[in-house]
Amino acid sequence: MQQHLVISLISDDKPGIVEKLSAAVTDHGGNWEDCRMAQFAGKFAGILRVSVASESCQGLKDALGALTDEGYKLVIEDSQAVPASAMRSLQLRLVGNDRPGIVREVARTLAARRINVEQLDTACDSTPWSGEPLFTAQCRIRVAKDTDLDGLRDELDEIADELGVDIDCDLAADEHTD
Repeated sequence: MQQHLVISLISDDKPGIVEKLSAAVTDHGGNWEDCRMAQFAGKFAGILRVSVASESCQGLKDALGALTDEGYKLVIEDSQAVPASAMRSLQLRLVGNDRPGIVREVARTLAARRINVEQLDTACDSTPWSGEPLFTAQCRIRVAKDTDLDGLRDELDEIADELGVDIDCDLAADEHTD
């Protein structure tokens, strides 16, 4: 039987971090399935999902735990494969002048509608024409197939108007329509 693990990590940024993690996974017969990793202000942070045979799971956990002696901060959680459900994925794209509270307002609206955020990537850069701070966000959300998408889009449009940003909400590129 396969066991699934979700592993979060943070360490000082240096060459070889991904190699050490992937070696531990491979050495214990695990499969590296999904990850999001990035360098932030001299630190390397990430989250990954692996699957491993149940009888090898503890050995993998021990090998990963040994990396703490090398300065890695790891959190390892048992997880389960997520079954397919009557859900669909949407992609939100937001762009606008940076200001405090943008993520909070969008997240509050999604939480109030009991919408799950699957992935969130944000960045703050400068606009090329004025140098003003420009905030961008890409967000993948999961909604029930019977969710009123027009109502959700209307609510997001209201937030966009209040915050002075643009928000687009479309079916995710890999989402198949019935």
